[in-house]
Amino acid sequence: MRFSFTEANLLPDNHEVNATYNDFLDKFGEEGNVIVIAAQDSALFTVPIFKAWQNLGEKFRKNNAVDVVISIDKLQRLSKDTARSKFSSVNLLDGELTQKKIDRLKTDLQTELPVYENLFYNSETGTVQSAIYLNKAIVNSKGRKAFIVEDLIPAVEAFEDQHNIDLKVSGMPYIRTLNSQYIIDEIGGFIIAAILVTCFIFFAFFRSWRATFISLIVVVIGVMWTFGILGFLEYEITVLTALIPPVIIVIGIPNCIFLINKYQHEVNQHGNKAKSLQRVITKVGNATLMTNITTASGFATFTITQSRLLIEFGVVASLSILAIFIICLLIVPISYSFLPIPKPRHLEHLNRRWTGFIINWMSRTVKERRWMIYTASTIAVTLGVLGIYQMKISGSLLEDMPKNAAFYKDIRFFESEFDGIMPIEIVIDTKQDNGVVKRSNISKMDKLEDYLNNIPELSRPVSIVSMVKYAKQAFYNGNPRYYSVPTAQESNFILSYLKKENEQVDLLKNFVTKDGRIARISIFIKDEGIDKLDLIEAGIRNQISTLFPTDRYDITITGKAYMFEKGTKYLVRNLMISLSLAILLISLFIAYMFRSFRMILISLIPNIIPLVITAGVMGFVGVPIKPSTVLVFSIAFGISVDDTIHFLAKYRQELQSHKWKIKRSVFAALHETGISMLYTSIVLFFGFSVFLSSEFGGTVALGALISGTLLVAMLSNLLLLPSMLLTLEKLIANKTVLREPTLKIIPDEEDSPTS
Repeated sequence: MRFSFTEANLLPDNHEVNATYNDFLDKFGEEGNVIVIAAQDSALFTVPIFKAWQNLGEKFRKNNAVDVVISIDKLQRLSKDTARSKFSSVNLLDGELTQKKIDRLKTDLQTELPVYENLFYNSETGTVQSAIYLNKAIVNSKGRKAFIVEDLIPAVEAFEDQHNIDLKVSGMPYIRTLNSQYIIDEIGGFIIAAILVTCFIFFAFFRSWRATFISLIVVVIGVMWTFGILGFLEYEITVLTALIPPVIIVIGIPNCIFLINKYQHEVNQHGNKAKSLQRVITKVGNATLMTNITTASGFATFTITQSRLLIEFGVVASLSILAIFIICLLIVPISYSFLPIPKPRHLEHLNRRWTGFIINWMSRTVKERRWMIYTASTIAVTLGVLGIYQMKISGSLLEDMPKNAAFYKDIRFFESEFDGIMPIEIVIDTKQDNGVVKRSNISKMDKLEDYLNNIPELSRPVSIVSMVKYAKQAFYNGNPRYYSVPTAQESNFILSYLKKENEQVDLLKNFVTKDGRIARISIFIKDEGIDKLDLIEAGIRNQISTLFPTDRYDITITGKAYMFEKGTKYLVRNLMISLSLAILLISLFIAYMFRSFRMILISLIPNIIPLVITAGVMGFVGVPIKPSTVLVFSIAFGISVDDTIHFLAKYRQELQSHKWKIKRSVFAALHETGISMLYTSIVLFFGFSVFLSSEFGGTVALGALISGTLLVAMLSNLLLLPSMLLTLEKLIANKTVLREPTLKIIPDEEDSPTS
């Protein structure tokens, strides 16, 4: 098994947005390799602590994982060398460190060097920021984690402890590393919590250590198979695949409940162990197979999204579900074949008063108050539809991150001080060598940057324009009043100075390609601005079309924030398709089993209604559609339809046994399958509820929504489904409609083994 060291890419590899981003990386290299460290404390500008700040930067510079460290003690001043008609650079701090030099540095940053404002220093709050550029070769490897965990964090903590100054750390490599660590830590917690919760409920139902232990063995082996499938397929553990082991536990326990409950029910009837085990396999085995296939189909539909992240999730989850079925069907009967026959106390739960009370109440309600069920369903669906119109799509990259984590609070600090950390890149192709340094193009880029500066959600843009403005300031002896784009007359002199400039002074050399043809403008967007990115993008593109005619320029927008927002919308569109496919596939399964179109409609309605209600709740409560919550519908539908299949299979068998007497068949099926459906729904509800303990908002939402949906689905299948069967009895309860099924999910009594 391997853990993922790259951020989730929701787009297909061949998607246009992906291709644009990869082209950007080819030209300018990795954009997400910067770690920033900031301090907001006046004590930093005292000699001892400033010296320690310098030493901290030097320590990182010497690390093989680091390419460059830019901090205020190493910033340079550009000055005009008239004798050689070129610019030269000098460090803002030279020689022995004194308080006078530190005070002068602070004054220069506040008043004389606008080129560094809001990049390394915030003059309004006094916040200082250093940038650590990691070696691009390790950004997506274990080396990144090793540097951050073993070198960066201990050094930062030592500085804080020694000097009592709170340092803030952020940047994409740092966020990704700590976020991944949270995921890794949660996997074990989820598995343990899911096992404890489901086994506790299982024992509460069956009051049998033996049955509980057998079920525990089943789910533990199932989890091992899940990790084995991940390793065998060489998939990495991501934020999604990390959810599969606890999901397998939650799904595996209901399998055990159906099998063990049927075994004990048979023992209670005739006391023959061999006959009971054979009937478990023949009568429940097929039904459990079909329910697991439908659940696996719900997950398997994620593979049509073409998003590698979701394809891997769908493949592993669907294979794991089929594996847990095989494990259940082997281990449960084999274990009980070696164990003594259950004692009377192990069978007491079959006649529990509270379960009998619930099932009897449901029977009475279906029999006498169907109008109440239809009225409640209609009101719930109406409200659900109204809520759907209130739903919003979220493109927030940070929304699902653990809110109590120190690194999340640091992200918010950097958003406040430096206007965000989520990068967006605007790439300008002038279609001619050295076209970037033409005065007309610099002027156009400057006008575009002025527009970007007026968008509250965006940070200050950084590009070659800043360098050219700084060059003009240096040409006029460092006067900050001249920090602006050179006029046509000034350009000839200033650009001639720049052309002679050496690489050491070219502070922004990473913002223009070597041939001078293509430039980039880097901006950062606040996380709350990503949801507005469509509107922001439309405004930017409108401004671009005004400044840069399409016949002379090629302009593209890319960057990690841009990709995530586009990936989210792509995902939402495709997951709606996958949900439709899940409904279609499961409809085909039901058609194959019952060979009846009317039965397809009867079975789908009770399972689609909970999805509508859940979507409505999301709209009213304000839970947005995002990669984590959009998974709810396919997963919940695939699981909830299991109850429908069990109920309808038993209903059809009862019809034949009771010579097509509708009411007797419906209520017999309700009493026979109701307890198992009740047990499994409770296990599923509390099983998925373990996700509520997650630090990740998306995982919490996923757990809460699936739990709620499955609870509504249980009520729908135990109340609405039998009500519909009774109301529509003349349309469906005849031998023409319910012909001999292609697959006997539950064999007739005479077909079952008798010994």
